[in-house]
Amino acid sequence: MKGKQVKLIEFFRSFQGEGVDRGRLMVILRFKYCNRKCSFCDTNVKMRISQEGIYDLSAIQKVIDEHKCGILVTGGEPTIAKHFKECLLLLNELDYPIANVETNGYNLLSLISQVKADKNVNYSYSPKIFTQRDLENEIISTGQLIKYPNVYFKVVYEDRALVNDYLEALSVLNVNQRVYLMIEGVTRADLIKNSGAVFDACEEYNFNFSSRDHVIYGFI
Repeated sequence: MKGKQVKLIEFFRSFQGEGVDRGRLMVILRFKYCNRKCSFCDTNVKMRISQEGIYDLSAIQKVIDEHKCGILVTGGEPTIAKHFKECLLLLNELDYPIANVETNGYNLLSLISQVKADKNVNYSYSPKIFTQRDLENEIISTGQLIKYPNVYFKVVYEDRALVNDYLEALSVLNVNQRVYLMIEGVTRADLIKNSGAVFDACEEYNFNFSSRDHVIYGFI
């Protein structure tokens, strides 16, 4: 680990705000670039205006050791070519009790195959479905990823036909307890306004509900 470095736009300690590890104390490690442009992205401005800094893995490890916390690797998209090797370096070289990778699934299968077997990593796969082709591709990817029990499906819920078609496909795969529907919105007011439809969808499909605590409570 000595002398090894990564480029990030954020490195700080906070709490996981959404998904399966919501509420856990984590070191947040954020990459800058993404392969998608989602209107509901709550870090879109941050990624655009933030400059990358160079961080020593030893400095990150020191925070993990001092606070007994896990790591959240996010972005941007950690699995794109520009970030892939550094993402893998974080997951394989750091010593942590748990890691969570937030990803749109772009190169997730390759990442999973290269992470050391003794590492405790949860993958929060958040499919992005805006077109019929997106839907078809995400259904294929989901079929490949369900065999990994540490892959969780985190869907930003919008009441659109394509999203509902994807949820229908998910509902027959017997992975209900690994599915989290998340509120769409970039402000606290938006999240509260949109939460009712998400609760209804969770009840209909027997999925889990995920708030976005970092937005609601403002701790990130």
